[in-house]
Amino acid sequence: MESSAFSKHEPIRTQRLLLRAARQSDLVPFHQLFSDEDVMRYWYPPPHPLQHIKHPKLMENHRSCAPHTTILQTSKSLRQMLASPTNGSLDFVLVLTSPSSPTNPTSPPDTVIGRAGIWSVENSEIGFMLKRECWAKGYMAEAFTALLGPEGVLWKRGVERVVADVDPRNGGSMGILRRFGFVEVGRAERTFETHLGWCDSVYLELRNSGVKMES
Repeated sequence: MESSAFSKHEPIRTQRLLLRAARQSDLVPFHQLFSDEDVMRYWYPPPHPLQHIKHPKLMENHRSCAPHTTILQTSKSLRQMLASPTNGSLDFVLVLTSPSSPTNPTSPPDTVIGRAGIWSVENSEIGFMLKRECWAKGYMAEAFTALLGPEGVLWKRGVERVVADVDPRNGGSMGILRRFGFVEVGRAERTFETHLGWCDSVYLELRNSGVKMES
């Protein structure tokens, strides 16, 4: 895929979520995400150096993000997302919507609860994170359905293969990836280091099953 293939797209709406491009105004909710040790336990910063998923190699001296202690750290991460050609095209902020109703015309404001999508055009690696209080409520599955389901926007926007790199101890991420059809293609030990020590990697991939690219 060429970066010229990307353009600004309309946000994606699901039953409970809005998947949209990152904005500068996301800084405070992003900092809440990136400063949470549980959310950041197996997170590492893009771009991921692994390029050849079928031939995994040990990545020396590659450190993941420890939980952010200052908002300046989060500001740097947000600037990278804002500058990426995948922002709003293949990589999204997850917003929990609160639609108004006749009995509740002044519903609470929408809330940023995470992010999901492909951060690198070169290797089509997916990354995703969710606020801790939103775990086990089906939000990430809802986002994955919009991105990777039978009518997934990633397929419609020209992605042929999505790859993932997950620590084998990260049961939540492994579970949702396998649920959506990702298959294991390799493993390696001591591939990246976090504030908790060295982590191993399980490499997975999912291929487009025939969804046509949107015109």
